[in-house]
Amino acid sequence: MAGTGDGHDGRADDREAQVAAQALERVTDHVEEKQLDENKVHQAMVAIAEADKANREAQRQREKELAAVKINMADVDVIVEEFGVDKKAAEIRLRENKGELESALKSYL
Repeated sequence: MAGTGDGHDGRADDREAQVAAQALERVTDHVEEKQLDENKVHQAMVAIAEADKANREAQRQREKELAAVKINMADVDVIVEEFGVDKKAAEIRLRENKGELESALKSYL
């Protein structure tokens, strides 16, 4: 097939169209990959948020359980004097050891 008379070869036009189609394909591939990446990021963020929520709930439950443990304030004072920790830390340690002074003291060793 000869030229069209306007100075362009038909094969050159076909080649240009093929190059343009390949360029468009690369662009659409990039957009699809970007959308996949965005979906992965969104899924990861949702998973992190759910894990964080579960951790906060577990922490609240643990604090509730510890608060239910009866402790003797004299035992708290012993821990404070023996180990030089603040009262809050001593209370927590005593509660973690079910209010048993001996166990709480041993846990520091």
